[in-house]
Amino acid sequence: MTAWRLAPLTAERVPALAACHIASWREAYDSLVPAHVLAGFDLDRSILTWERRRAGGAHRIPVALAGAELIGFAAASAHELDALYVRRAWHGTGVADALIDAAAPDSPCTLWVFADYPRAHAFYRRHGFADTGVYRVDPFTLLPEQLWRRATR
Repeated sequence: MTAWRLAPLTAERVPALAACHIASWREAYDSLVPAHVLAGFDLDRSILTWERRRAGGAHRIPVALAGAELIGFAAASAHELDALYVRRAWHGTGVADALIDAAAPDSPCTLWVFADYPRAHAFYRRHGFADTGVYRVDPFTLLPEQLWRRATR
């Protein structure tokens, strides 16, 4: 497998990040999220959304690159991890660990995670997160989510 590295999100990398985001959702949630929801992603809209986040400056958005290919990314604001996605081929390689450390190095931090996603639950537990008991329905998928929190490490 090709070596990977972390880099900051630049304007030139935003389209690749948007494509990685969509592909990662389809890979990770293919048995959880209804197919019509996964099929409904719009690359151009995603590019605009991620460019706004990048340009706004309120998020740390490291990306993982294998050569020139963008294989994962994370996005975090001051106290919330908003996104952490890694392409399936790179699961278990340490990419996600490095991304979460780069995007959300400080405690405390919160995140929302699908209630029925044990793989993510195990990953976040390893990083010091715990379920708070707060639930909501994700407006995009209509699936239940849990609020998790990481205390001071």
